[in-house]
Amino acid sequence: MNASFQPSRRGLLATAAGFGLSLQLLAVPAMAADGELNKKKVIVVICRGGMDGLSVAPPIGDADYHGLRRELAFNDTALPLDGTFALHPQLTTVHALAKAGEARIVPAVATPDRARSHFEAQDVLETGAAGVYSTTSGWLNRAVETLLAHRKVDAISIGPTAPLLLRGKVQTASWSPGRGVDAEARLPSLLQDLYRNDPLLGPALARGLATETMAKEATAGLTGAPPAGMMGMVGGGNPAGGVRPGAGGAQAGREAARTLGESLAGFMREPGGPTVAAISLDGFDSHANQAGLLNGRLAYLDAVLDGVHTGLGPEWKNTVVVVATEFGRTARTNGTAGTDHGTGSTALLLGGALKPGGIVGDWPTLKQNALFENRDVAPTVDMRGLFKGVLAEHMGVDRAALDTAVFPSSAAVKPVAGLV
Repeated sequence: MNASFQPSRRGLLATAAGFGLSLQLLAVPAMAADGELNKKKVIVVICRGGMDGLSVAPPIGDADYHGLRRELAFNDTALPLDGTFALHPQLTTVHALAKAGEARIVPAVATPDRARSHFEAQDVLETGAAGVYSTTSGWLNRAVETLLAHRKVDAISIGPTAPLLLRGKVQTASWSPGRGVDAEARLPSLLQDLYRNDPLLGPALARGLATETMAKEATAGLTGAPPAGMMGMVGGGNPAGGVRPGAGGAQAGREAARTLGESLAGFMREPGGPTVAAISLDGFDSHANQAGLLNGRLAYLDAVLDGVHTGLGPEWKNTVVVVATEFGRTARTNGTAGTDHGTGSTALLLGGALKPGGIVGDWPTLKQNALFENRDVAPTVDMRGLFKGVLAEHMGVDRAALDTAVFPSSAAVKPVAGLV
């Protein structure tokens, strides 16, 4: 590894240890660096659990929005973007960046998978393949491998385990000071998938999860981020593992998240430091008590992004951040003030290198005949096309490599243009 990294590595590792996190470092050969492309940075944030796009960027100007969302609908508290869309009230940093032309939303995006299973959808999201379990490497690792043919590239990931997104031929080294993934946290998600269509057991499980959620909130006295136990039960959907803050006040959680983002930014800001990064955040599976759960999770996400933005300093102008999730939620609320597994969700694009503009893609509306399978936001953007657009325009990956090596058998999926 490049010796010039060492002081910042120790600082970041110490910070990570304080959060009980793990850090994985992709070790790649040192190569001669020249040209503006060597300054470009890309960060991918995976929000595990199926993040509700209609809460991230509520289409408050859509005529059918309030009728579908009922008690989960936003009114004056949402942060307006344009005549149709706003942002969740907790996404204050994202909103400020959007107003400055440095953040955009992709309000109807999805992977090719339509199974609505956390495990299958996350596999497709991270491998970049057209089908589930068709490859064992991640698209971001393959992108790094492609870039290495032309210049020096280092990449890091933060989380209890190295995400599939960054696994592959490029050799990895890992450091795990804190706890690993809680294996028991996967059980509720498995049960939710198993009983999703069962008319008796499905609602019974949802009611049980809602009851546990309320009990844990009451005992924890929580005002922001959900406690660790709740993250496992209601904020599940975590087959690959991600950053999972423990119990504590909302302000403490936001400060921890901001420090995490600043630490990653400091590492990437080093001369010759990593230019590719991935972060996994857990807890977005909102079957019950969605409003309270997402208040905490989106506040944490916003604080991480705030830390990255401020921590990168002048390097922000060379950076694009992509925030994505494995699938969206149902357009209608369920009987426990939550939503169930869906299809189209909302991705976020941020960075000083981003081209200012409106929404990315087309909005299909929430009209009855426009919903996918009469229940979900219909996707208009293929997630692979979004990632391709960032890699092509920002990192300089050529189309042939994108269509074959990075995203296998995807020539029919065009890169989204006009992002940077």
